Amino acid sequence: MRLLMLGGTEFVGRAVTEAALARGWQVTVFHRGTHAPPEGVTALHGDRTDPAGLAALEEGEWDAVVDTWSGAPVAVRDAARLLAGRARNYVYVSSRSVYAYPAAYGLGEDGPVVAGSADATDSDDYATAKRGAELAALDAFGDRALLVRAGLILGPYENIGRLPWWLGRIARGGAVLAPGPRETALQYVDVRDLAEWTLDAVQSGLGGAYNLVSEVGHATMGELLESCVKVTGSDAELRWTAPEDVLAAGIEPWSELPVWLPPGELYDAMYGADVSRALATGLRCRPVGETVADTWSWLRSIGGTAPQRPDRPAVGLAEEKEAAALR
Repeated sequence: MRLLMLGGTEFVGRAVTEAALARGWQVTVFHRGTHAPPEGVTALHGDRTDPAGLAALEEGEWDAVVDTWSGAPVAVRDAARLLAGRARNYVYVSSRSVYAYPAAYGLGEDGPVVAGSADATDSDDYATAKRGAELAALDAFGDRALLVRAGLILGPYENIGRLPWWLGRIARGGAVLAPGPRETALQYVDVRDLAEWTLDAVQSGLGGAYNLVSEVGHATMGELLESCVKVTGSDAELRWTAPEDVLAAGIEPWSELPVWLPPGELYDAMYGADVSRALATGLRCRPVGETVADTWSWLRSIGGTAPQRPDRPAVGLAEEKEAAALR
């Protein structure tokens, strides 16, 4: 298979690139040159925000294109139009954020979505930008477009900082504010499982939208944090705290306590997706302990500090705020 990876040097793009290389595929990575791609790829350079930035893609043919773009939809529109006659399939890694809020618990791919435009030149609203990019892929490739609507993504190379923050905090040890209930069911996907399913889907010629996260309750908040304690070898003491007490302390879910959400509309929207379609087409999700252990090994290999995307705010709870809440 000949794969064109738009991106391919960080997190999701890198995981897809490495998985394709491991299968013996011929991989071309188109990127800005800011980060080095994995060895073994053909590298092409360009800036998609520049009017002439796609010049390196004006020649060549591929079996599939995988695009992880999170900016203005117009960049996906221009790339998809340019490649429509020279690639069999176009995979756009989208987001479950495209569903109109509040997304009902158990919502499938046929749920209502936000409005979006393939011609939009801004990405101020994440949901509408992702939907606009979906429309751009569909406009150019029709039923040859595959929309991977991922939810929470964890694993090695994470450049958002959610699991890396928990690992770093728990590695420091001591009393740790653990937002409860411990049995809170999570729904996420390991970036490598996303990559493998995506490549299988490319080989099978799948098209259309797929919710791509684990089954509801694949892991719990307790299993996630206890795995962090185990792999770091920390003396951390998890102090499980009721949701109402966490909120009363003025602590923001998701941003200050990554991954965690209290019961309510946002929890249902984030952790209640119907993923039967993905499961029926081969999605397999590894145990949470493996995701945590491999992320910790990767973190240690790069000095303990995860890279941070410049377009995303840093996550995590300040030490003094945690200490005050624990008191």
